[in-house]
Amino acid sequence: MSILEKPNKNVEARVVEGEIPIQSRYTYGLAGEKFFREIMDKARILGTRCVECDYTYVPPTIYCERCFAKLEEWVEVGPEGTVQSFTVLLVALGGSPLDEPEIMALIQLDGADSVLVHRLGDVDLDELAIGMRVKAVFKPKKQREGSILDIAHFAPVED
Repeated sequence: MSILEKPNKNVEARVVEGEIPIQSRYTYGLAGEKFFREIMDKARILGTRCVECDYTYVPPTIYCERCFAKLEEWVEVGPEGTVQSFTVLLVALGGSPLDEPEIMALIQLDGADSVLVHRLGDVDLDELAIGMRVKAVFKPKKQREGSILDIAHFAPVED
């Protein structure tokens, strides 16, 4: 079978090893563009609110996942919120052990109905708890690049 022939059975398919030089570009989309630009430029977190369901999404979406209404109302949320759940990471994505544990949490920001996944920092593992109040810690403005990592982490709110 030549390379130009279409296989008729899956047993006729072949693997050709090598590299294909492909470049791609991912865009944030309409909601993501505004969300990340606001974090980068003003250290503010925005969500979109469904007026039909009275539900606020963070990160924002342009359509409601519940009723499919178009979302055009932008609202500022946070920067404080509540830890809804968390996990302590001991192993990096590549499988190697981390030098220090990292904490990832589901954070419901004040004014939002959905949760945001992000790192917790400046917290002792002994004090870590569901229901803990936390606040976004933004990188210095000159270090921000327009990504979720412009929020360095969330830290416990001082009483």
